[in-house]
Amino acid sequence: MTDGEGTSVAVPGPRGATADGAGRQQPALHWSVLGPVRIRLGEQQVEAGQPRQRALLATLLLREGRTASAQELIGALWGEEPPQQARAALRTYASRLRKALGPRADALVSESGGYALRLAPGDTLDTAQVTELASAAEKAAAGGDPLRAHALYGEALALWESEPLTAVPGPDAEVHRRQWEERRRVLLEQRLEKGLQAGLHAESVSELTTLTNEFPTSERFRELLMLALYRSGRQAEALGVYADARRYLLDELGVDPGPELAELHQRILNADESLIIRAENRTSAGPTPVTPHQLPAAVPDFTGRRAFVAELGEQLASAGGSVMALSAVAGIGGVGKTTLAVQVAHACRDHFPDGQLYTDLQGAGQDPAEPGAVLGAFLRALGVSGSAMPDGVEERAALYRSLLDGRRVLALLDNARDAAQVRPLLPGTPGCAALITSRVRMIDLAGAHLVDLDVMSPEEALAFFTRIVGTERVAAERQAARDVVGACGFLPLAIRIAASRLASRRTWTVATLAERLADERRRLDELTAGDQAVAATFELGYQPLDPEQARAFRLLGLADGPDISLPAAAALLDRGPAVTEDLLESLVDASLLESAAPGRYRFHDLVRLFARARAERDEQPPAEREAARTRLLDFYLATAATVYGMQRPGDRLITHLEPTAHPGLRFTDRGSALDWLYAEGENLLAAARQAAHRPATLRKAADLLLAAQDLAESGVCSHQFEQAAQVVRAVAARAGDARAQGRAVCVLAHGHSLGGRMAEGNAMAREALNLGEAADDPVVRCTAANDLGIIAHYQGRLEDSARHFERALAAFRADENLTGQASVLTNVARIYSDQGLLDQAIDSARHGVEICMSLGLALRLANARYSLGITLTNGGRPEEALTELHLALRGFRDSRQRLWEGVSHFRIAEAHLAAGRPGEAASHAETALVLGGIGGEWRRGTVLVVLGRALDALGQTDRARACWRDALAVFEELGSPEVPVVRELLGLMAPVSVVPAR
Repeated sequence: MTDGEGTSVAVPGPRGATADGAGRQQPALHWSVLGPVRIRLGEQQVEAGQPRQRALLATLLLREGRTASAQELIGALWGEEPPQQARAALRTYASRLRKALGPRADALVSESGGYALRLAPGDTLDTAQVTELASAAEKAAAGGDPLRAHALYGEALALWESEPLTAVPGPDAEVHRRQWEERRRVLLEQRLEKGLQAGLHAESVSELTTLTNEFPTSERFRELLMLALYRSGRQAEALGVYADARRYLLDELGVDPGPELAELHQRILNADESLIIRAENRTSAGPTPVTPHQLPAAVPDFTGRRAFVAELGEQLASAGGSVMALSAVAGIGGVGKTTLAVQVAHACRDHFPDGQLYTDLQGAGQDPAEPGAVLGAFLRALGVSGSAMPDGVEERAALYRSLLDGRRVLALLDNARDAAQVRPLLPGTPGCAALITSRVRMIDLAGAHLVDLDVMSPEEALAFFTRIVGTERVAAERQAARDVVGACGFLPLAIRIAASRLASRRTWTVATLAERLADERRRLDELTAGDQAVAATFELGYQPLDPEQARAFRLLGLADGPDISLPAAAALLDRGPAVTEDLLESLVDASLLESAAPGRYRFHDLVRLFARARAERDEQPPAEREAARTRLLDFYLATAATVYGMQRPGDRLITHLEPTAHPGLRFTDRGSALDWLYAEGENLLAAARQAAHRPATLRKAADLLLAAQDLAESGVCSHQFEQAAQVVRAVAARAGDARAQGRAVCVLAHGHSLGGRMAEGNAMAREALNLGEAADDPVVRCTAANDLGIIAHYQGRLEDSARHFERALAAFRADENLTGQASVLTNVARIYSDQGLLDQAIDSARHGVEICMSLGLALRLANARYSLGITLTNGGRPEEALTELHLALRGFRDSRQRLWEGVSHFRIAEAHLAAGRPGEAASHAETALVLGGIGGEWRRGTVLVVLGRALDALGQTDRARACWRDALAVFEELGSPEVPVVRELLGLMAPVSVVPAR
């Protein structure tokens, strides 16, 4: 067979022969493990024996010719509790295998007390064939032939007969089963990707539909199915796949679809033409082996890092060109730079037949190695005697380069301090290469290929932990193991220390270790084993910092939140933006800080804990730490208030906030203001939680939540927003601060109402109102009364709702808050509508719209138009309603209010249904469900009712009833008054009066 470039790929077929040592032809052996373990000798099937004998055979085959000791084989077959006669049984199985192999008995080799299976030319193993076919497919894809790649992947997948190692016992077999099942899933993805690139859209739909059922949590299969359907002209079905995926992921895992699936859904909604013509061509270049001879031993449990191994290997392989290959690996202490470099060098031995040189430059310590001394050691290793050794650095460097001229040598320069230390040690001649590791980025090392080494992926980290601790121990407590590697920040050194401690303590469970690491204040102390300690590694990077860098490092560690922007950091450090940027970038270069994006910075989790510990130790007096946190909080509060004011001109809230020493940022337009708010959402909430625990900033924490409430209304960070409000409420209650408590409870009440949790919202709003009266706080009096009116309306208590709105309107007028008055007027319109006073309802809603327009209230104008649209629908004027609702939808989109965007689609669906257009109604109702975040389960139930009515009108009775059954389950669980209405729709009870849609 040939790959995409026409070169031959040898994949032996089922027949063949091999020659023995005397040149006699012997039948070829064909081994299979991707299903039941099978042996075929030429064309004759050979009995593989009883289950543990098959397990021995499979273990040896999957070691690909490497010898396995008797102890390793016993562990693979029986685990940690083998029988007393395990060694004797092992010998028996080996003897039986040799007998079964007949003329090819020499394939099973006894060596050093263990065994190995050696394949001769002409022999085949199905897993090796899979690897070879997959490699050929990658080459075909890289050569621009996706159809050929699709076929080759198909050939590889055809080698699976059933579950790998069927009925083979033992822990080793179970591990390999999972690995090869995962390999099959990946190959399926790759084959189908190439099929879509080759235009096999319609042909792929059926298979992808089956695979989404087989792998329901695989978003990639759903993404490919959506793409195949869309390219086949089946847009509605493609959107339906997304809706099904989102429903499944929420119900089963409690998560939303990932960004890739959500982005594809949006592009399909927008009929993005690039989806039709997009082609994804990826090259797959692996490392060229290189092996220096003086390297430290590679660690036996090296895990993951495949992309970096490939990247560095490819770079080092270019040493055969006209210039020296030069790569520099940078990263924080403990990230595994040396381990990776040694692994790469061992993997690349064939490219440097003239040897390798290695030195630890000790650049992270107080006494880094001198280049002259290192050159002396290198020259002696190259055969220079003591009498011929030059004295000076320049002379030694010149002789060093002369000796390497025309030779192929790799120099591994480990743990370099900076580029100045490295330059004299570079070979400098074509055919040679240098691989450098350092905590600092070698940006001033001319011609260097720079690699920034990050922490492990969660999957790599768990695999690494498992290799040290043991498969069975981790398998029994998989979630606890994930918690451990998460607490280690996926940092290899931390994982190794934690795993080593657990491996040496047989009485500990994995959960015991996870519990000990859960305490952030003690976590670094726990990550110590023997002469290894995470904190000590970080200390080596901290000590060389100058005083300003060290201060910046310490104070940045005080901030909670996932990252920090340059302006926020400048406020925290009390330095100008330019000075702050220089400091932060110097910490990035020292691998103590990461640049998440231009102008944004973040710590590794463990480095943050170290920085915070150093702040507590070195930042004196303690008031300096408190002042830094307050500066950051003031920056966030002042800037959030600016955004709030731009969204709601004339709103009096910002005049009732705590004063700040920092003026905050200023924005030229609403778009940039909203960009800031949503980019900083998690940081704002983290700052509020942190500030709540300090008496001096408790009230500012509550105010920050009020100023940033658009985050909650939009559906962004809703859960985190509620958590922060709960923290502020609890701390304020203990402190007896009715003002802070009332404002936090107000936030919680509004969040409950937005989420459709009306009973909880009502209780919270009543509590807030009482606290507002006690604290004489106009903000809480106005807001809580308005929320009580909204909630009472949703619950069908119209008289109570009207009374609360009257109180809210009086409070807003007393505070001269026109924005609040407009909000109440639009809410009152909904009550008039439900009472049948349609003219009054429309007049009130229009009055609210006029006030919002006069004040330039973009977001509140969208709310007002939304209420007017509902009122017009209820008044039998659906066409006018649609005009207002579409304007509201546009306003919500402009303000990034995803929750209200989804609810607007629901209201548009109602209007279309009222106008007799069930098709349009169904489309908008489905869009509301797909957008998500539409107001919790209660709102989802109301949308399902409307969708069911639209589908019923379209004659799709089964789908309609399915929607109503889902809605009924929601309403029954919530105890909502809509239950009788839905039961009547399903024919489960006599007709009842329809509860108005609220």
